[in-house]
Parts: sequence; structure tokens; C-alpha cells
Amino acid sequence: MHPRCDCNSTLVGARQPKLIMNMTRPNLLAVDDDVSVLEAVVQDLRRQYGALYRVIRAAGGQAALDTLTQLKARQEAVALIVSDQRMPGMTGVEFLERARVIYPDARRVLLTAYADTEAAIRAINSARIHYYLNKPWDPPEEKLYPVLSDLLEDWKAGFQPPFEGLRVIGHRWSLNDHRVRSFLSSNHVPYRWFDIAAHPEGIELLNERHISADELPVVLFPDGTALTKAEPDALAARVGLRIQATQDFYDMVVVGAGPAGLAAAVYGASEGLKTLVIEPEAPGGQAGSSSRIENYLGFPAGVTGADLGRRAHTQASRFGAEFVTQRAIGLRIDGQYRFIQLADGREVSSHVVLLAPGVQYRKLNIPGAERLTGRGIYYGAALVEAAACKDEQVYIVGGANSAGQAALHFANYACRVTMLVRGDGLSATMSKYLIDEISRTSNIVVEARTQVLEAIGDERLEFLRLLGPAGEATKEASSLFVFIGAAPGTAWLPPAVLRDENGFLLAGPDLRVAGKLPEIWPEKREPFLLESSVPGVFVAGDVRHGSVKRVASAVGEGSIAVQFAHQYLAGF
Repeated sequence: MHPRCDCNSTLVGARQPKLIMNMTRPNLLAVDDDVSVLEAVVQDLRRQYGALYRVIRAAGGQAALDTLTQLKARQEAVALIVSDQRMPGMTGVEFLERARVIYPDARRVLLTAYADTEAAIRAINSARIHYYLNKPWDPPEEKLYPVLSDLLEDWKAGFQPPFEGLRVIGHRWSLNDHRVRSFLSSNHVPYRWFDIAAHPEGIELLNERHISADELPVVLFPDGTALTKAEPDALAARVGLRIQATQDFYDMVVVGAGPAGLAAAVYGASEGLKTLVIEPEAPGGQAGSSSRIENYLGFPAGVTGADLGRRAHTQASRFGAEFVTQRAIGLRIDGQYRFIQLADGREVSSHVVLLAPGVQYRKLNIPGAERLTGRGIYYGAALVEAAACKDEQVYIVGGANSAGQAALHFANYACRVTMLVRGDGLSATMSKYLIDEISRTSNIVVEARTQVLEAIGDERLEFLRLLGPAGEATKEASSLFVFIGAAPGTAWLPPAVLRDENGFLLAGPDLRVAGKLPEIWPEKREPFLLESSVPGVFVAGDVRHGSVKRVASAVGEGSIAVQFAHQYLAGF
């Protein structure tokens, strides 16, 4: 058995308002009838803790109890209560005794004069206060903050915030479970995951609803309904994602919401084009699975691919771009109109189409790989699996930047990350900043001139058969993440859209270089730089023949394509 973490509490940032958990900051309550002392307490608390907590005040015991009652009714958390002892009508000890009934888990601190020390000590038993402080507490850096910080850390360790998102019940070694969690994570929908093999609460939730374990994965919604044998396509509408276009015609339809498609959506919508973006999974594309992109302009501390995709999606939406969670399955041309056929049987038309579907990682062509995909073998970073790899040995196949970023991310969880590289090392395929960071990370090992021969396991991945400089060896493994080159998803396009021998789309000057231009190009003008073999159909990003596989270049191509789209539309 592999050591594993408690993965039933995986949370992912919110996207849809109806699924957002209570994000109100926990409260710190200061109580004193002396206005000057109360103001001093509040200012000290805000200066040190204001970024993470909301500091509120009350000028007496009864007012404080009323405040706590209101907070309780609103289901807000209270982390700390600081009360003076000498108050008219109700002493601090009496108040803290009654406050304990309302918020039993809040940390309670009594402020006392030196003469009240004995009463404060007794209050540790009677009011179960956690600490008392003598006034004055200057300097707070020495006499106040260390005490309160310890109490707040202790409170946080036992605090479970209210959660109003989805609950996903499944099995770690299930491909469908992996797909559901990846879909929700990529779309920033909050959820809590219960692995029934590791946590009995998942089974209890199924039994309460009379749902069989044969119907996993199961998604439980806040309204009490459930989706059994859940799949991303059925889940999209339930979590509030738009799955149908609102109109039949658009100025520009963008296929793919990776960096190129998102850039085109931002520039197209901001410049007045009625823009639709079709994306089957989530904004960000392959880049969205990057744990940290550190060489993208303007983000000196780096940015996660998911955060970059979320920001771009929000920006494009603000300008009026429309997004639908659908898969494009066909393209047909009818005069000056271009029709995109969708997986649900509908069509949308436009004058301009931008093809930016990106690429997918190539599959491992070894025994056992197909059967164990989603059961220990994953393509791309699969960041949703990171927490489940705690204290395990993780293997990564590949030596490019994406593999390096994944290795550094998984090193935060796994006890050991082994990178399997076919070449002599990383220098020929990876940026130097990543190589340097990997060399500084003690639990990452690079095994050069090594390849995977076989994946072994029944219900899940258990072993890998490897071939390295010392010969063949079988290694115990629970997770293998694969980064071995890119394959374009262009088989759905008609033959009129020309491709190279590997399926990448030809555009602009590459059409002439390929010797195809005179016989297929119907216009008197030359194709625009990013225009495909079909006028009005443009290409951007990794799917384009000869593209530079970098986020910045994809963003540049997406924005430039919009300028060519304007020129094309001006010819009508």
C-alpha cells in the first residue's frame, strides 16, 4: 500500500455565484467600555491581522453579546474575542462565559489590570478563557502579537469553514472520477472530494440517498439533487456553464480557449466584433494545467496557468465575448459564411473563424498504458491529483518546460519525483531557470537516457518497467504523468483546411512553401499571415504549423489574427 493523504477535503476556487462558499473573513471582536482603550486594541489588531480577519468592536458586554448573536445568525466565524475585565453592568469574565455558549470554539482573551490577575487566573477555569493579558501591552510586537498569533493558529487548525459547493464521491483510481474532478477544477467550480476507499463519509452520503456505489462518480448538489455516473458534458449545464450560443450568427467564432483563443476573444470583443468562443473543457487550454509559468511578461513572481486563463476569461467576458462549453465537430463553408457544427447537433455561423484548439499530449504507446489511463497514468500535469500523491513516488515522462513545471509542483507533495528523459539531459529542451530550480530541489531526480517499456497493474498503476543505461528495471509506482510531445486535434476539419504530415494547420506563407497555394486558393490576393487555405478561416497558437510553443507567442498570434480578421471583413 502506498502512503496517502486525507484527500476528502480538496477545495477549488469558485467561479459560479450560486456555488460560492461563505468567503467572509473570520471576525476578531474587541470589547471595552473605555473608548480610548478600545480604539488602541482595535488599531493594534487591524495593523497585524486586518488582511486576514475582520476586526469589530463593542463598547460593553451586552452590546458584544448582541453582536455575537447577529454574527451567529449570519453564520459568520468568530476566531478571537478580546475583552476587558472591568466593565459596568457585566464584567469581562461574565461576558466571556456567556460568549462561550454562542461561539464555543472562539479563542477568549481577558485584558486585566495587575490587581485583577487573581480573578483572571480563576477565569481560566470558570470562563475557560485561553489567555489573559495585563494592560498595557506595549510593545505589541513582544507582548500582544505572539500570544494572539499562537491562539489564532490554534483556532485555524480546528476550524472548518462552511461549504456550499458540490460534493464529488468517487474512487481515486477511476478515469471518470478523474475527468469530473479535472473539469470542475479547470472551471474553478468549488467542490469537496470524497474518495470512498479512504473516507467512510462518502459511503454514508451515498447510503443517505440510496445510491449504489456502482453509479460512481456521483456529484451531490447544494439543492439536494444528485448526478450519478457523472460526465463533464452533463455536468456543465448543472454547474451553470453556458452550453448553447445565444445567437445564430457572430462576426467571429473562436474555436478553443487556450492563450491564443482567449487573446483573440479579448481583442475581437474589445474592438467591436460580436465574438463567440467554443471550448469543450475550460479556459486556459493546455497552458491552464501549468502549475506555474514564470517567464511570462508582467508576472515576476510567476502565475499559474489556471489563474492566467481565469483572468483572460474574465477580461474577454467584460468586453462582451460569449463563451459556450461545447465541442466543435465540423466546419462547412457556404459562400461568405462559415458554419461551425457543435457536438449537440447545433450550428453557429460567422464571417470569420479562428482555429485555436491547441494540442494534446501524445499518448504512451506501451503495454498497459491505455488500460491504466486515469488509474495512475495521466497526460499533462493533472494538478487535481497532486494532493493524492502525498508521500508517494511520482514519475514524470518528458523533458520540456511543462514537465519541469509539473515536477516542481509535485515535489511539494510527493516524497520523490523522478523525471524520465530519453535524451542526455534537460539542457536541450528546458529553460535554464527551470533546470536550475530542479537542481535545487532535493526530492527531484532526473534519469537521462531512460524510457518506459510497460505499465503494470490490475485496478491501478502499480509498477513501471523501465529501460535505462544500466538495462531494464521494474520500479514500484502509483502515478505517472506524461509530457511527450504534442498532437493537434484537427481530424474534425474538412480536407479543404490543409495540414502538414503531422496534422498541424498550414497558414499564410507556409501554404506557398508547401506548394499548395495556386491550386487551392480562390482569391486574387495572397493569404494573410495567419489565414488558412480557406479564406476567412484563420489559425493561431500551437495548432499552427511551425508555431513557437510558448504562451506569449500564442497570445501574440491570437491578437494579430484579429487584425487580419478586420482586413478580411473590410473586403466585403
